This record gives sequence, C-alpha cells and structure tokens, in this order.
Amino acid sequence: MHYNRVILFMKNKIRTLSVLALMTISLSINAQSFIASTEIGASAGLSYYIGDLNSNHFSTSKPAASIMVRRNLDRRFSLKAEIKLSNIAADDRTSSDSISLDRGLHFKSAIQELSGLIEFNFLPYEIGNPAYKWSPYLFTGISIFNFNPLAENTNGEWIELQPLGTEGQGTTAYPDRKKYSRTQFSIPLGGGLKFSVNESFNILFSFSMNKTFTDYLDDVSLTYPGNPTEFTNESSDMSDPTGTHSKDEQRGDEELKDDWYAFSAITLSFKLPSFSKGCDY
Repeated sequence: MHYNRVILFMKNKIRTLSVLALMTISLSINAQSFIASTEIGASAGLSYYIGDLNSNHFSTSKPAASIMVRRNLDRRFSLKAEIKLSNIAADDRTSSDSISLDRGLHFKSAIQELSGLIEFNFLPYEIGNPAYKWSPYLFTGISIFNFNPLAENTNGEWIELQPLGTEGQGTTAYPDRKKYSRTQFSIPLGGGLKFSVNESFNILFSFSMNKTFTDYLDDVSLTYPGNPTEFTNESSDMSDPTGTHSKDEQRGDEELKDDWYAFSAITLSFKLPSFSKGCDY
C-alpha cells in the first residue's frame, strides 16, 4: 500500500514537472519569436502650457511637431528618443477674469526639446503581427528643453523677457533673485494607443505633460519689483504693462510653483527593415 502511494506521488510529480517544462518551452519559443525592431516616425499635434497665465487645459493650444526613433525591445517595452518643437502662449488681455485683465501680461515661447523615454505596453504588441496589433501604453523619461518667453512692446516688436529681469532679477534691490536659465530639465508623463496597420506601419495617438522645474515658462512667478535703478523703460513696461501695481505686490500665483507644458499628437512610424541573419531565423 505504501509502495502504491509512492508510485502515485511520483507520477503526479512527473506530470507537474512535464506541464511546467512545456510551459517554459512555450514561453521560450514565444520570446524567441520576437525580433527586436527599430522604427522612425514623425508626429503632428498641439501644445499648450499650464502656469501663472493659464490654468485651463487645451486653452491657447498651438501647433507642435516631433521626430523620433523607437527601439522595440520586446512586446511590452520600448525605448524612444525624440526631438520635439512646441509652441506655448497666453494673454491676460483676452481673459474674462478681472484680476488677469488688470495685470495685463502676455507671452509666447517656442520650446525645443530632446527626450529619452521608456514605453510600457499594457497588452503584448508587435508591428505586423495580427495576434498583437494594438495596445494602450504609458511612457515616461527625462528631457532637456530650451525656452525663450517673448512679449510685444508698444512698437509691435517681440522682445526677449529673460534679459530684462522683469521681477527684479539681477538688480541690487533683489540680490536673491537670479536670472533663470532658459535651458532646463523636465519629466514627460504620458500615454496613448498604438495600432499596427501592416507589417511595417504604425499609427499612434498620445498625450503627455512635461513636469518642469521652473516657474518661468511665462516669465511670471513672484512679485512686482517696482522700478529698481537698473530698470530700463522696456523692463518697466514689460514688468507692469498696466502701470497699476506697487512694489512687492503679487505678480504670479503663489500656489503654482512649477509650470507644465503638454503635447497631444498623432504619430506615424515605420519599422526599418532588418538585415540580420543567423539567430533571427
């Protein structure tokens, strides 16, 4: 009797090990059937910013575009390098808010961005494979970007705001206020949908927001500086265009510490042909 139980136990163990072995072989074959691939593509869409002069998503959206290279590591993960050109703007003078109208500030800025991203597909995804032809996805990474807020003076000329120190940066009246750098880092956070159209063609829909570490995308953050002795007429006009504010009166929104900018886009990408041999076959 004891011998029969041992035989039955051994049979069950062998059956379990056989199932596990078959599953391992199946997963191994499935993993090996995926060939890493590279895509190139371009995006077109809209960009906007959230900060002291705008708190409404998709308000004052402007054209944006990008080019990218994506390396598909497997059916779940991809790495992407992207160069992006965005445009952002806002204008108190068109606002329905009385406080914004009294402030009367405005700006526009182009943003040039270089980013490195990692993408995660919620579903297995592979270009040209009908079994894995679509997936929602998320992405994040790090980017370096350049911005340059401009405003229009009374002569209709668009003037760079950062050199003017509109909040007293670089003046003896505010020695603790340094001129902000126009080159900064940000963290992109986004997601979207991927669709495989055929063996080499992708279409993607995405939305992302970049968390910046500056409050000066719009050249607005702290308080009015009054008229420091170093101020030019241009600095004074751009700092307080309505001329109705006193020194140290709040100019920006104290609750908004860092600005964000967003990018919504449609991307068309193409898988590059693979010329490798050997293990790919």
